[in-house]
Amino acid sequence: MKKNKLLRMDNIGIVVQSLDDAIAFFTEIGLKLEGRAMVEGEWAGRVTGLGNQSVEIAMMVTPDGHSRLEISRFLTPETIADHRTAPVNSLGYLRAMFTVEDIDEMVSRLTKHGARLVGEVVQYENSYRLCYIRGTEGLLIGLAEQLDKKSNAGFE
Repeated sequence: MKKNKLLRMDNIGIVVQSLDDAIAFFTEIGLKLEGRAMVEGEWAGRVTGLGNQSVEIAMMVTPDGHSRLEISRFLTPETIADHRTAPVNSLGYLRAMFTVEDIDEMVSRLTKHGARLVGEVVQYENSYRLCYIRGTEGLLIGLAEQLDKKSNAGFE
C-alpha cells in the first residue's frame, strides 16, 4: 500500500474584526493581496462545523509566492473567543513569523500602524535578529532578520 505524502502547506488562517485594517497591516509587512471573496452557506459550515455561515476572506501571499495567509472576518456566526491578548506561551495558534531585510526599519514602519514590541529585538548567535510584535488587532507576529546569509538556523 502506497503511503500518501504531504505536498505543501497552503496557508495559515487568522480571524479578525477588520479585514481592511488587517490587509493594510500585512501589506505594510510586504504581503500582496491575492484576492478577496465571500464564503457563505451551509456547505462552508459543513467544513468548519459552524453550520450556516457568512465569512469575508482575503488571501495574502508572500513575495516569493510560496506562502499564504488567509484572513477571515466572520459575519455569521459571531466570533466567540478572543486570543489576541494571549501571552506568547499560550497553547494553540501563536504567531506567524516573517523574515525581513531590516528588522529595525520594519518595526519602525509597523509601529506607525499601531504595532508594539512584545519584548525587545534580540540577536541569536551570529545568525538572526528576532522580535515579536503585537500588530493590528493584537495579532502576535514574529520578525526575523537573517544576519549570516549562508545560515539557515531553521527559521526559514
